[in-house]
Amino acid sequence: MLDASDSLDLATLGGRLQAGSLTPVEIVEGSLARIAARGDDKVWIHLLPRAELIARALALAKDGAAGRPLYAIPFAVKDNIDLAGHPTTAACPDFAYHPGRSAAVVERLIAAGAILVGKCNLDQFATGLSGTRSPYGAPASVFNEEYISGGSSSGSAVAVAAGLVSFALGTDTAGSGRIPAAFNNLVGLKPTRGLLSTRGVVPACRSLDCVSIFALSADDARQVLASARGFDAADPFSRRANAAADAAMPRTVEGCRFGVPRPDELEFFGDAEGAERFAETLRLVKRLGGILVEIDFTPFLETARLLYGGPWLGERYAAIRDFITRQPEALHPVTRQIIEAGAKPLAADAFLGYYRLKELRRVTDRAWERIDVLLTPTAGRSYKISELLADPIRLNSNLGYYTNFMNLLDLSALAVPAGFAASGLPFGVTLAAPAWCDEALLALGDALHRAQKPHLGATRHALPPGRAGAATGSGTHARMVRLAVCGAHMSGLPLNHQLIERGGRLLRRCRTAPHYRLFALPGGPPARPGLLRSADGRAIEIEVWELPSAAFGAFVDGIPAPLGIGTLELEDGEQVKGFLCEAYAAEGARDISELASWRRYLAAQSQQQQ
Repeated sequence: MLDASDSLDLATLGGRLQAGSLTPVEIVEGSLARIAARGDDKVWIHLLPRAELIARALALAKDGAAGRPLYAIPFAVKDNIDLAGHPTTAACPDFAYHPGRSAAVVERLIAAGAILVGKCNLDQFATGLSGTRSPYGAPASVFNEEYISGGSSSGSAVAVAAGLVSFALGTDTAGSGRIPAAFNNLVGLKPTRGLLSTRGVVPACRSLDCVSIFALSADDARQVLASARGFDAADPFSRRANAAADAAMPRTVEGCRFGVPRPDELEFFGDAEGAERFAETLRLVKRLGGILVEIDFTPFLETARLLYGGPWLGERYAAIRDFITRQPEALHPVTRQIIEAGAKPLAADAFLGYYRLKELRRVTDRAWERIDVLLTPTAGRSYKISELLADPIRLNSNLGYYTNFMNLLDLSALAVPAGFAASGLPFGVTLAAPAWCDEALLALGDALHRAQKPHLGATRHALPPGRAGAATGSGTHARMVRLAVCGAHMSGLPLNHQLIERGGRLLRRCRTAPHYRLFALPGGPPARPGLLRSADGRAIEIEVWELPSAAFGAFVDGIPAPLGIGTLELEDGEQVKGFLCEAYAAEGARDISELASWRRYLAAQSQQQQ
């Protein structure tokens, strides 16, 4: 049974599910009970019917956890992200529609076994950082109902921090996946643009939008990212990952160069406690062996001003131009004021803004020659809901001081809890790095988070032990190796136990790049495939696992010829170690490339034998 006080972090839920002390149905019932107990907290725009959730849980229980790394994990999404058969409102009832298909990222998470509980409140059309611009009400901070939750992904953050779901998706164009994380003691991952598909997401600034992840810990965010990521050919803004950039990044605080703004460039908007909390974070970094490097933050700040003070407002207007032209009165007054201003810039203004951005990117690029990571407050301070309602534009601009430049400069970013002020409100910092360094940021963020002896969200649960391979302040545990398997080592097949016994863990199911041919090799049992790179290849179904590097050597030592371990290219461009066979073995083997899947081949063989 899932009690009201039980933790929903992934390690705890996964352990209990594996031990049999918790079932998918009990998780659903527990999540719904917690939501009901909070009452009208302005978090939800649409909850899925109980009967639909129970049916999903029963189907999962019947099929089992094999091949589902997020098996029975409850989650929520911001209501500008599509779920098939359920309304998408973007917090504007007159805009609502019922999509026939879920967003690509939602499809991936559901395929990984996660259970989508409902859709969350937001600043209308994802325009705002406060969480107060919604006709459905303003979700409050989980720590003080007088204070803002942050936006625009307000409901998503509160749902996780309050222990209603294990993780949630938001979106982040200007800071909407980081500000609410900071104000609710969460980890907020703003991935590299294009790493998570935005197909099926109502656009804000389509060229800058990111789907973001709210989680209780960096390790939880990492696990969600592993299932959610992947190149989407149907999304013109999706990009293939550059694994080399991430691999080159430090993963431990010790020796890592942290860039920080000069003291005169830091801004806390009159909040002395915020200044002290950031100073304490800098002291922590130094204690853990990090190197602090002061940088000129001015070009980052100038870039930030382009987002709302430049022609990018025109992109917000373009996103809903037809609707706002037909029904301007349907918008929240502040949202309308901001978006209608986007009709004014000329095409020439857009080009001039783009030219200035390119100049600023050239300047900010120089900072990365001296630093590995940029470290700033996530927000200088928080505000009461009443303060935001009285002065919505200026105070919202203050909230974006440290966030608005990220996507314009093509950076990856991670918001991490950094303790509490005497007022009881949480404080957060943000780590940023060039594109594709998401996993390195998660390792560094995990180290900073753990060093504070934190609790999770607004619960009193301690952060669970980190996975093997997670970064620490002064070194690493055993490094992890990613391994792609395409045959008998996949979940539920005869040799899968060899991975599990060595501490292996399934990260995701995906496909290779379309450069491989698949062969059914002679011999066995068990039957084995051979994967061979070829100019006329196909995309082949695989599973990506991770193994401790110490166990990886022994595993490789037991692989018989003609198989071996090489480097495979995945559909999203990532490169991992994986099974390949020598070319001679394919000469007398059956080519099953058209099936593109070892499981499909086994199923076809089974049908023939019946």
